[in-house]
Amino acid sequence: MLNATKTRTALRTSALISLEMLVVLLMAAVAVWVLGQMWSVIWPLVIALLLTTLTWPVARFLRRHGWHPALAASVVTILFLLVAAGTVVLIAVPVASQSGELSAGVGRGIQQLRDWAAGPPLNISADQVSSALDSGVKRVQASVGSIVTATLTGVGTVVNGLVTTVLALFLMFFFLKDGPRFLPWLTRQLPGRLATDVPTVAARSWDTLGSFVRSQAFVGLLDAVFIGLGLWIVGVPLVLPLAVLTFVSAFIPIVGALFAGFVAVLIALVSNGWTDALVVLAIIVAVQQLEGNVFQPMVQSRGLGLHAGVILLAVTLGGSLAGIVGSLLAVPVAALIAVVWNYLREQLSDPPQEPDTGVPVTDQPDTGKPETVPVPKPT
Repeated sequence: MLNATKTRTALRTSALISLEMLVVLLMAAVAVWVLGQMWSVIWPLVIALLLTTLTWPVARFLRRHGWHPALAASVVTILFLLVAAGTVVLIAVPVASQSGELSAGVGRGIQQLRDWAAGPPLNISADQVSSALDSGVKRVQASVGSIVTATLTGVGTVVNGLVTTVLALFLMFFFLKDGPRFLPWLTRQLPGRLATDVPTVAARSWDTLGSFVRSQAFVGLLDAVFIGLGLWIVGVPLVLPLAVLTFVSAFIPIVGALFAGFVAVLIALVSNGWTDALVVLAIIVAVQQLEGNVFQPMVQSRGLGLHAGVILLAVTLGGSLAGIVGSLLAVPVAALIAVVWNYLREQLSDPPQEPDTGVPVTDQPDTGKPETVPVPKPT
């Protein structure tokens, strides 16, 4: 009878815990859905926060040397735009200056591909190539409607990207200008203990985001140096633009690395031939494997306080749930969750501080007044 009672009690407790977990999961699903509906506003906000963590050290230096907050924010924003434009110029100008050589290399590469396809084991004749080209042209003509739709969709995506960029830059300016006043304002708005807890978590989260951006920049610099060095040894042209492109694309997980690697291999192919292209491909794959499995987890685990395995799992989960954006935000989101959890654990593990006052002592002789002794604070 006693065992049956214990079993029923255990089942009832398990059912109650399961119900509470289901409620938590339901609320999490609702929160994710709400975030999805507000994504057009949240995404520029996220980009602005990441850009602010990257540019805040310069703004803080200017403010500490007597610059007005608005002037410091304006100067830093303009400098950021100049650096971004300079990066684009650094990539575009050398490519444009060698566009003739690249075009000739592309023509040679296509001719080499046709010569190779014409020989064994494929033995594709020129008539077969022409027939395949004609079939391709007919399919393109039959798919004009789909192409127009895809083009309009692409134009809409570009416009949305421009709007997001402009909004993120304006938000970055306001964060640089008014950021230090946010936590005091938040403290005044919240009641009770929340006035202490929420600003503390927000400050720690800000430091964590800064660590993420710095670690990502360091990893991108490693990629750019090693890949650029490999391209220089092989003798591929446009080494500096390719290195800069590798550094910039490191901030975009998966797709950025694939795009930068594809461009490097393509330039090696059209300028140096198949052998050097394969060597460049091997160099890029080796560096990317070292970066993704060694450098990035090690650097980010130190800067964010997360284990390397946790970072790998977070990137995998974020990519499977939300694609490129999920991969980009997986590590900072995991780090912010760790910040909240560590703060909650600190608050739950630390005993409450008792006031340093006296308490009545009952084992003393009764003199008409209660005697008091100081109570030491817990260590």
